[in-house]
Amino acid sequence: MTTAIRLGPSYWKLWTSASFSNLADGVMKVALPLVAIRYTDSPALIAGLSFAFTLPWLLFALTAGALADRHDRRRLMLIANIARAAFLAALTIVTVAGAGSIWLLYVAAFCVGTAETIYDTSSQSILPQLVERPALARANGRLYAAEFATNQFIGPPLGGFLVALGVGLAFGTPVLLWVAAVGVLMLVRGRFDTGHTGETSMRADIAEGLRFLWNSTLLRVLAIMVGGMNFASNAAMTVFVLYAVGPASEMKLSDPGYGVLITTFAIGSILGTFIAEPVERLLGRAGALTLTVFGSLATIVTPALTASPWIIGSAFFVGGLLISVWNIITVSLRQRVTPHRLLGRLNSAYRLLAWGTMPLGAAAGGLIAELFGIPAVFWSMGALVLCLLTGMIWVTNRRMDDAERDAEAADAGAAAVNTDR
Repeated sequence: MTTAIRLGPSYWKLWTSASFSNLADGVMKVALPLVAIRYTDSPALIAGLSFAFTLPWLLFALTAGALADRHDRRRLMLIANIARAAFLAALTIVTVAGAGSIWLLYVAAFCVGTAETIYDTSSQSILPQLVERPALARANGRLYAAEFATNQFIGPPLGGFLVALGVGLAFGTPVLLWVAAVGVLMLVRGRFDTGHTGETSMRADIAEGLRFLWNSTLLRVLAIMVGGMNFASNAAMTVFVLYAVGPASEMKLSDPGYGVLITTFAIGSILGTFIAEPVERLLGRAGALTLTVFGSLATIVTPALTASPWIIGSAFFVGGLLISVWNIITVSLRQRVTPHRLLGRLNSAYRLLAWGTMPLGAAAGGLIAELFGIPAVFWSMGALVLCLLTGMIWVTNRRMDDAERDAEAADAGAAAVNTDR
């Protein structure tokens, strides 16, 4: 009987810090649009808030990846969370003083989103430095369970209730949570750099990461697929708050009710972290990934078919269940097939395609809603998700297995060279 590899105390400190950080994200991401609709009822302006928050992934993702491969990744995570706490603390003070506006929300969303590019890239890249390769799927699963539980299960209803109690509480709570995340992460000892000598320029480092992604058909297709799904889901969800909240909306939900509805996605996501490995064994990785695309389709299209919170909540649950399967399989694959010294840049290049589409999706969702109505957003984005299934022609079990074998052989060769020296 094989004994499972222990994840270790440093991993669990990272896990705890990430839980605090993601709870702060979950509260803030629900609080921002709920506060924004007090300033405007324009679909374009509400969508613009999501655009401002996600735009940094389009502008700074590659820079964040180069930084993660040049500097200590734990230190970058600490700096990023301190910056996020400072930005939101400033917004809290200004808003409580009565000087808040939709435009200040835009500024805060952009600044917090910029810090997030550094935190998330470093967080995903540091994991192989804390756990062994065979334990990566389990480590990612536990981390995603915490992320979804805090970011989308606890955070959204908490954000809705805090907004109902007062804007100061809604914005001040994430500040305190980010401070707690910093405190726990400081307990993780050790150095987490890659031994970068600094002899190459940032531009050369970024170019090397982009070449690695471009030369891997498997990773490139996966990045394009997730980019398309994020474009579609962001377009739909940026206007969904207008479809769901208020007496004039289709669903007529309250602020707390909206938060509770969003948590159905989180409940599915949490359970998905525990079924990812069994689903992978049952269907194979390619079959499991194909199934997740249909989960994304259900999440986006169901609101166009009904305004029932029970049916929409069920669709969100299934979508959340399957998106966890996608994340655990694809992130673990990237971590296994990418050289350690390139992982930050690969992750950032991947996310440029995968997450850089989110602000574009937000802008498209707002524009389509303004011109044709909110249901048109759901239908058009559902059609886009269906088209993404063609990517599975290139994403096969054989290609994934071959990529992992090649990476293991390269690691063994590098270790042999170092030993000879």
